[in-house]
Amino acid sequence: MNDIKKRLANLSPKQREQVLEKLRQQQLLPTAKESQAIPVISREQEIPLSYSQEMMWFWHQFLPESSLYNMLVSLQLEGLLNVKVLEQSLNEIIRRHENLRTCFPSVDGKAIQVISTVGNINLSTVELPSSPEQTTKLQQLASAEAKKPFDLAQGPLLRASLVKLSPETHILMLTMHHIIYDGWSIGILGSELSTLYKSYSQGNPSPLSELPIQYADYAHWQRQKLTGEVLEKHLSYWRQKLAGVSPISPLLTDRPRPELQSFQGGSEKFQLNQNLTQKLTQLGQESGATLFMTLLSAFFVLLSRYSGESDLIVGSGIANRNRVEIEPLIGVFANILALRCQCSDDSSFTELLTQVKQTTQEAYKHQDLPFEKLVDELLPERNLSHNPLVQVIFNLVNVSSINSWDLVGLRMTLRDEGISTARMDLEVHLWEAESVLEGYFIYNTDLFDRATITRMMEHFLNLLEAIVVNPQEKISKLPLITATEKQKILQEWTNSKTDYPKDKCIHQLFEKVVEKNPEAVALRFEDQQLTYTTTGWLSEIH
Repeated sequence: MNDIKKRLANLSPKQREQVLEKLRQQQLLPTAKESQAIPVISREQEIPLSYSQEMMWFWHQFLPESSLYNMLVSLQLEGLLNVKVLEQSLNEIIRRHENLRTCFPSVDGKAIQVISTVGNINLSTVELPSSPEQTTKLQQLASAEAKKPFDLAQGPLLRASLVKLSPETHILMLTMHHIIYDGWSIGILGSELSTLYKSYSQGNPSPLSELPIQYADYAHWQRQKLTGEVLEKHLSYWRQKLAGVSPISPLLTDRPRPELQSFQGGSEKFQLNQNLTQKLTQLGQESGATLFMTLLSAFFVLLSRYSGESDLIVGSGIANRNRVEIEPLIGVFANILALRCQCSDDSSFTELLTQVKQTTQEAYKHQDLPFEKLVDELLPERNLSHNPLVQVIFNLVNVSSINSWDLVGLRMTLRDEGISTARMDLEVHLWEAESVLEGYFIYNTDLFDRATITRMMEHFLNLLEAIVVNPQEKISKLPLITATEKQKILQEWTNSKTDYPKDKCIHQLFEKVVEKNPEAVALRFEDQQLTYTTTGWLSEIH
């Protein structure tokens, strides 16, 4: 969307309208009828939840003490901090965005939005003096804050705390429930915080213009829009695209799936070097694809090789902010697209990339259908042992806006406090950082061991290296392991050469093993088994 805006700015009015009309015809932009302004609704009526909010509210009824949808934003502030100005800036952001002072009680079993007229916060400061335990204590504070549950019916759904590490180092922790906030919102929050802090520090009023609409207006509009022909058009596409798809990922796990998800997670960080990043970008450009499409295609290959299946489905997040009115709003707009791929062994990587490119572009045209609505249509019966339809996520996240944050007299950086929650079986998130790609494999620890994920991550990097060397290679022949690994497996690990006693027969050597392991299983039939002791073998030896 931002790239389109930049290009349109350099065109004449006539050229601009021609381009916009072409995009509408390709269904990449809404038609004139669809793009009518989102109306502001009365706050006196019962305000519905958006589809995304409704799904999170539903889960909260099952797991009211869970931190599943808690989102912690941890900002490190270096310099002389004016705490009062910081508090004033945060409260202005809360005033501007109704969503940050909204709670979700239920009326006759149905959740509604209730917007409070006030929502001020008072920043309390916790001091952690410099010591060998400072880092550990900070991590413990962050973990406790991230796991503290919210009461959706009462609110508030935003908490703020300030940790002082030294006179010129502070950590601002903002914890919000996902029902009022998404990943894209962090850029809006940081940008507004930068602008307000700078203005208030100089004794000036807020320079930010009032928002055209609020999230409640969007939620009401979404419910009104997704009906009739518009809804059926989107549903028809997804029904056809996902017909016959398996409701559960074929990815093999280290342990059986529990009956109820605990959402306990772990994470492993990785990086693609500058050379590999450039080659992947170039490969995508040569194929008319984006970097995301190229990376996603490689990830499909990895899943196919790991699972042994060719028909795969991966979820991918999309900002879903394709309207001017909602671009500046803090709220949950992000949607999940269920992307399906057929990984034929005979296909080359470039052929697979063409397929993924087409699938992704088609999905973008139907991104307005909330994932929750799609699930209700395709899978009306839920299974609490796994997420519906999609259990694996792959994202390339845009974090460029974070680099523009600037609090006058302060250096603000986004901290990583670790991840202990996994909403899916497996998630891969990547982002561009100074000419390289960095990322996380986030995994459900009920299902996977850390060693498995580390190995999978290494194989993904090996696969990417092989793809840029020969993108025309069949995907079944693209190597996952390095030459060194291959030598270790085929030669070192399988080298079972042993010097056996030359004065013993085979049955005598066998008897020695039995004597050392008398409780080892000797015979097994269906659900019955006998050890060497119970078979009487040992007595025969003696």
